[in-house]
Amino acid sequence: MDKDRIEGSAKVVKGKVETAVGKIIGDAKLVAEGHADQVEGKLQNAIGGIKDTIQGN
Repeated sequence: MDKDRIEGSAKVVKGKVETAVGKIIGDAKLVAEGHADQVEGKLQNAIGGIKDTIQGN
């Protein structure tokens, strides 16, 4: 498994937590940052998946 997949998954989880906390405390900036981290994490995870496919893992 490519390290990008692991890091991407961690960013998705971090983003979900930020989004949830932001909604609870009413911080729109934190919610937006959480969504951005989720998108970035999903993209990084996809890149890692492509690398895995190319390497034949």
